[in-house]
Amino acid sequence: MTERLEDIAIALVAAGKGILAADESSGTIKKRFDTIHLASTEDTRRDYREMLFRSDEAMKNYISGVILYDETIRQKAKDGTPLVEIIRRAGSIPGIKVDAGAKPLAGFEGETITEGLDGLRERLNEYYALGARFAKWRAVISISDGLPSWGAVKQNARALARYAALCQEANIVPIVEPEVLMDGQPGDHTIDRCYDVTEWVLKTVFTELYDARVRLEGMILKPNMIIDGKKARKASVEEVAEKTVRCFRNTVPAAVPGIAFLSGGQTGEEATAHLSAMNASFDMPWKMTFSYGRALQAAALDAWGGKDENIAAGQRAFAHRAKMNGLAATGGWKKDLEKAA
Repeated sequence: MTERLEDIAIALVAAGKGILAADESSGTIKKRFDTIHLASTEDTRRDYREMLFRSDEAMKNYISGVILYDETIRQKAKDGTPLVEIIRRAGSIPGIKVDAGAKPLAGFEGETITEGLDGLRERLNEYYALGARFAKWRAVISISDGLPSWGAVKQNARALARYAALCQEANIVPIVEPEVLMDGQPGDHTIDRCYDVTEWVLKTVFTELYDARVRLEGMILKPNMIIDGKKARKASVEEVAEKTVRCFRNTVPAAVPGIAFLSGGQTGEEATAHLSAMNASFDMPWKMTFSYGRALQAAALDAWGGKDENIAAGQRAFAHRAKMNGLAATGGWKKDLEKAA
């Protein structure tokens, strides 16, 4: 695999492939395991992720990269093989979440700033040595009456740009993730309000990236789709696709190799349908694919249930969702294909 940032970025958005977000914190994975009544331990977390990463059908055909958590990038499978090596053998690229989470932003009630810049240069060098070739940093923007504020958007955009510049210095491709929440509080905003806020956020982010001298050819954008709040009316698939593409045409430079959407509270099938509609109906200057967590993993987690005898069932469920999203990344998904699961 080439070490050029531009080549790695292009490989991450290869046709029919997308990125598996497997970077859940220990707290988040515990909540997921609670749904299947499984204790969250270092061993069970390893077993779950090993089940996913050894799913050859999914990994070799539909997954271009895997975002890992600090614990996971250091773990070894039951047979002693580093999980990073299992990912590489499948032809996928290992990546790493490097932010320290969203914390309350002083002076801005109800808003957050993502922390983790302190010591990031040294951590990136360590992660590179451990095998990571791309990284992810998530900024969280909430919509409510009067929010987001200009100050919160500006500070989060600047942090994203500083992170991205440090990544490229370490020869790591930055995934830049400014997420406008669909399920924040109160969560009743319209799709048009989401459009306006997302457009503003993206314009601010790219201004900061430019000022930080980030090479756009060597990065990936991971944004939300343009979608109603969780408690608002649900727009049609066609409306989501049209407004999302329009927003990104107005804000994302053509130099960016690809956009890998987050699922952000959508169901697995909703996220797939929206992505497929965009790719089927519009021509864009950048690749549009997926970088999903729950939307790829939920069915696999349920099928596996923490039991060795269910590993094959979990892998089949993962492969099905990966295939559906691989089709969506080229505009070829159809609802009746879901019945083949």
